[in-house]
Amino acid sequence: MPRYDFRCRSCGATFELSRPMAQANDPAACPQGHQDTVKLLSTVAVTGAASGGAPQQAASGGGCCGGGCCG
Repeated sequence: MPRYDFRCRSCGATFELSRPMAQANDPAACPQGHQDTVKLLSTVAVTGAASGGAPQQAASGGGCCGGGCCG
């Protein structure tokens, strides 16, 4: 189940809730009972191994400016 971060505008507390995605934007009360909260944007970390160097450019199909015929 996804976790969502919230911040209370009344007391400044930051807290997290686990809830279904269908309820992601539902209101959430802070642990102190305040109702004025906002959902925070999450950062997503993407990790993985690099395979090779820089991305390769696609080969041109010819014609003017693509096949080396002019210039």
